[in-house]
Amino acid sequence: MPRISKLTPNAPWVELKTTDADWDRLDPKTLLTMLAQLHLIRHFEEEVLDLAGQKLVNGPAHSSIGQEGGAVGSVLPLRAADQVNGSHRGHHQFLAKAIGYVSPDGLDPLEPYSDDVTTVLYRTMSEIAGLSAGYCRGRGGSMHLQWIEAGAMGTNAIVGGAVPFAAGFAWNSKHAGTDNVAVTYFGDGAANIGSVLETFNLAAAWKLPVCFFVENNQYAVSTTPHEATAESRLSGRGPGFGIASWRVDGMDTLAVYLATQQALAHLRAGDGPAVVEVDTYRYFHQNGPFPGSAFGYRTKEEEAEWRERDPIRQVEHHIRRRGLMDGAQLQRAEQMSKQAMATVAARLTEPDPDGKPGQLRLRPSLWPDPSFIDIGIRGDDSGLRGAVFKEAQDFSTEELQSKRFVDAVAEAMHHRMEEDPRVVVLGEDVHRLNGGSRGATKGLKEAFPDRVLGTPISEAAFCGLGGGMALDGRFYPVVELMYADFIWVAADQLFNQIGKARHMFGGDHDVPMLLRIKIGTLTGYGSQHSMDPAGIIATCAGWRIMAPSSPLDYVGMLNTAMRLKDPVAVLEHDADLYRAMGPVPVHDPDFCIPLGKAAIRRPGQEATVISYLSMTDRCVQAAEQAEVDAEVIDLRWLDQASIDWQTIEESLKKTNKVLIVEQGSRQTSYGGWLADEIQRRYFDWLDAPVERVTGGEASPSISRVLERAALASVDDIATKLRNF
Repeated sequence: MPRISKLTPNAPWVELKTTDADWDRLDPKTLLTMLAQLHLIRHFEEEVLDLAGQKLVNGPAHSSIGQEGGAVGSVLPLRAADQVNGSHRGHHQFLAKAIGYVSPDGLDPLEPYSDDVTTVLYRTMSEIAGLSAGYCRGRGGSMHLQWIEAGAMGTNAIVGGAVPFAAGFAWNSKHAGTDNVAVTYFGDGAANIGSVLETFNLAAAWKLPVCFFVENNQYAVSTTPHEATAESRLSGRGPGFGIASWRVDGMDTLAVYLATQQALAHLRAGDGPAVVEVDTYRYFHQNGPFPGSAFGYRTKEEEAEWRERDPIRQVEHHIRRRGLMDGAQLQRAEQMSKQAMATVAARLTEPDPDGKPGQLRLRPSLWPDPSFIDIGIRGDDSGLRGAVFKEAQDFSTEELQSKRFVDAVAEAMHHRMEEDPRVVVLGEDVHRLNGGSRGATKGLKEAFPDRVLGTPISEAAFCGLGGGMALDGRFYPVVELMYADFIWVAADQLFNQIGKARHMFGGDHDVPMLLRIKIGTLTGYGSQHSMDPAGIIATCAGWRIMAPSSPLDYVGMLNTAMRLKDPVAVLEHDADLYRAMGPVPVHDPDFCIPLGKAAIRRPGQEATVISYLSMTDRCVQAAEQAEVDAEVIDLRWLDQASIDWQTIEESLKKTNKVLIVEQGSRQTSYGGWLADEIQRRYFDWLDAPVERVTGGEASPSISRVLERAALASVDDIATKLRNF
């Protein structure tokens, strides 16, 4: 018979409950501050639902009524420098952090609230209503609230989407030498999301000071945890990753407060992340002013049972029991909060002259200017001030030395890390194998051991962690994706989170980072490792795209990209370019290639050929083979904000014909949108429709013959040029 031994997790998992003695030990000032914050959040949310009921909130209004105890209890022990982010249901946590930030000495529920507190309420309500005074200037609404100065780093509409960013905040705090922490709030539904669990693992492996705060409000819309998972005690996720975990009654504000204090002590001691699960209850449906029982997925009896344990009433009970306030004073405290919210609502609304009696409207003067819509999608180019711009022709032969492309990649990053101690490189195997899978990070781990991070295979987690590092701003992340196809694995973090972060939260905060992407065409790795991602990334506003076709361009464009304040995708051809030789400057490693400037690789008069990366050289070869006097333009910068329209226009006016060439599949084509835009801009100058050469419909296969057949070739380009 086999010998069976019982295994135990290597991290504690406990449940915390309070007694009257715990309430008696709590400092009266803290207890009264709890009451004040609970009332303000409750009445704020009631006002939100009232505005939503009058159709004055555009989109959903995810109320946190019933869940205030978890927010107040967990935020009160935090410092101003600690950072939080959260989910679509995040008003309560945002308000707790913001109110605590402007009232570090606490609140007296019997005194009028300060102008600072009233301003927090006003600006938060303005944001939810989509008004210009909001923290995100009306762009975020109910689900995207951010006030970075207060440590409120952003709530998020994608379930679980904010969690990886919090790991980035925590990494920055740890490596900046502080003991500050990050707290990321999410619900029971998000506890089953892949990016959340990836981040559990990454944070535990790196001992990051991040608290995973699970608000188990019993329903992911209408689905219960018991239906969604075999272990409905969601804090049980923690020990499986080696994370210390607490489970607590979320209707008991003090229990949450004490559990959070214990978790914070664990985090600040450097013992790794923590999980805190609070069992709580949202009184209303997923959004709007109706209870869940109105939709049939829960009973009125269940709702009544939870309301009997209301967090505000529990705090009031202990305040009265301890003799800190009597019944009349408790009523006055509630009225003070209601009055504060009534004042805020009056500043936002006025009678609707075209409506029914008593009907309100938002004051027209408070709406944002429609011309603001596209401002702040990306940062300006102020980081390029003082840069020295050069092209290849600006260097003498004596100033250049021939290098392999991949060696230029590694050496350029080595120089940037040497010059800027904020630069951190992370990705799969970047710290091993003599420079990762192809040598592009060669020598970096040895030179900068604390700033080259080999990650688990978890693209969503480490891309999102990089996004959090960038938004926080204390470090500059350079994230490597081993293959371009993996953008799909990390798509939410790259496109919904990183790409949209600046604009979505108002346009004021930088998100500077590099995403180095290896393109694996002609490596024999097949359909899932061979895509050209340019066409996909170009559809996501917020990303800049750099596509260098020579070692010299790589160095100069990298220097430019890292001066920008935006996320930049760096496309690197593996088999096509990494082994290629080319000159790079010997003594001028800091020169910059101008942002948004294309390069003419071959002058000509008969046709304009536009391409990028390794296909640029193939276009030159094809023009020679076809004996066509074609002008070949290397775009270099591919994002829609950085296209060099001037160079394209000057060439097109000479040739009156345009051919766009790309290597990869037509299904994810970059040239499709570019052809449309060229025809829209320059229709009168075209003697023929814009032509294109792309790969086939299918992704490249493993077979060498089929792989080459799937990709555009020199012969394909030459044939098109001859028949133009």
